[in-house]
Amino acid sequence: MFSTLIVQPIFNLLVLIYALIPGHNFGLAIILFTIIVRLIMWPLVKKQLHHAKAMRELQPELKKIKQATKGDRQKESMLVMELYKEKGINPFSSIGLIIVQLPIFIALYAGLNKVIQDPNSLFTFTYPFIRELPHMKELAGNLSLFDNTLFGIVDLSKAAITQGAAIYYPALLIVIGSAAAQYYQSKQLLPQQKDGKSLKQILKEAQDGKQADQSEMSAATGRFTVFMIPAMILFFTIRLAAALPLYWLATSVIAIIQQRKVLNQDETELEAIADKSTKKSKIIEGEVIPPKKTKKQPKKTNKKRRKR
Repeated sequence: MFSTLIVQPIFNLLVLIYALIPGHNFGLAIILFTIIVRLIMWPLVKKQLHHAKAMRELQPELKKIKQATKGDRQKESMLVMELYKEKGINPFSSIGLIIVQLPIFIALYAGLNKVIQDPNSLFTFTYPFIRELPHMKELAGNLSLFDNTLFGIVDLSKAAITQGAAIYYPALLIVIGSAAAQYYQSKQLLPQQKDGKSLKQILKEAQDGKQADQSEMSAATGRFTVFMIPAMILFFTIRLAAALPLYWLATSVIAIIQQRKVLNQDETELEAIADKSTKKSKIIEGEVIPPKKTKKQPKKTNKKRRKR
């Protein structure tokens, strides 16, 4: 069921892009496929980014709640949930994006494995209308025309490190690039806390009998995952066909662009609100001017009395 409902449609979309683009380059097809998937998920991505930014901006208020409750965990959690409800924030909103992305990655991995192990799956696993496309008919007659490279430079069927421990450097560059892009993508949304404790320090204090603070623990875990996720990507994809790290690299680069777009939009909205508030303050200052004229009226009445 997973293969029919998820793997096959995603695989066919990738093959359709490959068959239609000029040059019929498989690496370019993966990049375009990634762009299309990210655009389809844009409403969900945008919502998740707004929530992440809102969570980051709530850090000062969360610290105030922590100071006010003075160690009362039950009261602190209740006030925190009330704050989330008041601001309309769901702290678990990012899970939805992960749930959507994970099947896509698994399906793409399964589909690419089919092509690498058996190139005939380009015909056996595709829909009939795709097999009728002109380039697919050419491939049916001569399968050696299938270009499974990235612009003729990187063989996407090869892994960075093969079974014989041989290193394929073009694929290794893609793997390292995907890990670096993932690191920057995660760091882009991470709250900047100069006085934040490390996870190691919190665990050491817990061993000494000091109760760990939940907010500090969450912040430290977030900083830890910034390094952990890229390390996991590097570890798991270094022995996979280069097509998978290429997809992850393209996903991370597009995500960085989308995140920057949303964050810049939020900054311009805040500047617009600030401009409106300054205009209102000028109008209020202008309304204070008329009472000053009333002070001159007694002088005029004195002049009239002297003339008389």
